[in-house]
Amino acid sequence: MSALLHPDGLHRCPWPKQDPLYVAYHDDEWGVPERDDRALFEKLLLDGFQAGLSWITILRKRDNFRRAFDGFAPDAIARYDKRKVTALMNDAGIVRNRAKIEGAIVSARGYLEIMEQGPGFSALLWGFVDGKPQVNHRRRVADIPAETPLSRAVSKELAGRGFKFVGPTIVYAFMQAVGMVNDHLVTCHWHPERGSARPAGGSVPAASFRGAAKRRARNP
Repeated sequence: MSALLHPDGLHRCPWPKQDPLYVAYHDDEWGVPERDDRALFEKLLLDGFQAGLSWITILRKRDNFRRAFDGFAPDAIARYDKRKVTALMNDAGIVRNRAKIEGAIVSARGYLEIMEQGPGFSALLWGFVDGKPQVNHRRRVADIPAETPLSRAVSKELAGRGFKFVGPTIVYAFMQAVGMVNDHLVTCHWHPERGSARPAGGSVPAASFRGAAKRRARNP
C-alpha cells in the first residue's frame, strides 16, 4: 500500500487512515527526531506496552499512562512496590499486564544507571546512528521490515543493560517513532525529500562510545 491522499490535499503514509488522532500523531510526532532523555524513555516504555496490540490503542490511553506512571518519571517508577503494581493492575485506563508493568520498573532502574554512570540515554541511542536520522526510501508499507540488524544491535544493548520488552521488533518501531529511522514513504508529504519542514531536534551529546556503538550495529 502506498501513500493515501487526504481531504487536505496531502499524501500521507496509509497506516493512520483518516483517524484524526492518528493523523496528528503521524504528522507531528512520528519520525520527528526526539533527543530528550525522558521523552525517549517514555516512548520506549509505551512501545513495550504496545507488544501484541496496535499503537492506536496505546495512543488513546497515553494520557492515562502518564497519569498512572507519575509522568513517566524514571526515579519514581524505579521505586514502585507491590502495592503500586496492584494499583496499576486495577487501573482500567491503562494496559493491565503484570509482566509489562514489572518490566517498566526494571527498565526504569536501567535508565537511571545509564544516566548516573553511563553516557546518557539519548547519547546511547543516537550513537547507533551517529546522531543523524537514517532516512529510508520505501515506496510501500510492505517494503518496511519488522526489524533490522540495527534494531537487533540496539535491542541487544538495551537488554544487556536490564531493559525489558525491548526485542528487535519493538525497538525498530521505537526507532521509527523517535526519528532515529525515517520510514515515511517516499510519496508521503512528510518524507524529507519532499521538502516538508520538520523539526530537526536538539544536538546529540558527544559520547566516546559512539564508535563502539557503530561497530556493535555492524556486528550484532
